[in-house]
Amino acid sequence: MLIRLAQPAELPYLREIEKASGEPFRDVGMPEIADDDPMSLEALAEHEVWVAVGEQGVPVAFIAVGDVDGARHVHQISVHPSHARQGIGAALIEHVRRTGQTLTLTTFRDVPWNAPYYERLGFRSVTETSPGLAEIMREEASRGLDPATRVAMVLLPAQERP
Repeated sequence: MLIRLAQPAELPYLREIEKASGEPFRDVGMPEIADDDPMSLEALAEHEVWVAVGEQGVPVAFIAVGDVDGARHVHQISVHPSHARQGIGAALIEHVRRTGQTLTLTTFRDVPWNAPYYERLGFRSVTETSPGLAEIMREEASRGLDPATRVAMVLLPAQERP
């Protein structure tokens, strides 16, 4: 699987990947998440976006990251359902992690392919959030995401892990 920076012309297609990857939320009683709008083209363009490219040379997954309080924050990671459960999401995270910086993200606490999945990749829940991470969580709450269902997580660089 080739991982490379997204090309500007691919950004609209990445929104389709995000929308498709939200569909499984219907199966866990969260249709409002499945119906949520994907990242805007403007937001995608503001982030560093890496894509995993399939056999036809077309992106099948992406990760959008940016700097938040000195860490690389995963604003969005999406894998098209037709390519799910193949390690592509983990490969994208590993690719970004190679910068040697701490990674952070926010996710659903109890959805199996969210916090439990990230824990298997080495992320840990944080109890005290940095100012920027706290602001992201406040913004999520303002969009209707219940803070009780959300968790901030961190993946320390390999040399800092216990």
